[in-house]
Amino acid sequence: MFKTMLRRGCLAAAVWMSLTGAAMAAVDVNTADASALTSVKGIGPATAKNIIDERTKHGPYKSPADLAERVSGVGTKSVARMQEAGLTIVAKAAPAAAPAGAAAAQRSAKR
Repeated sequence: MFKTMLRRGCLAAAVWMSLTGAAMAAVDVNTADASALTSVKGIGPATAKNIIDERTKHGPYKSPADLAERVSGVGTKSVARMQEAGLTIVAKAAPAAAPAGAAAAQRSAKR
């Protein structure tokens, strides 16, 4: 009887952990659509639209402070709570420049 109760308890704990883990899935503010953004606690349809409109006009967000500064109605405390709820801000790196010697080698190879 104890083993059965232990198994059921472990199963219940595993299910609970998997469900809460799914609820905390990371949502990147620089790539998410409106439905993904509204899945984050603290972001409603209007805020999601503001985030996407600003991102479309002026490019990806670089930091939490950048998001708070650029989106109307979102402050630093709100951004912190959104991050706790699963929002991430992954700044996109600029494309790496090819070394100067590589460009010269490519030009001479084409000739």
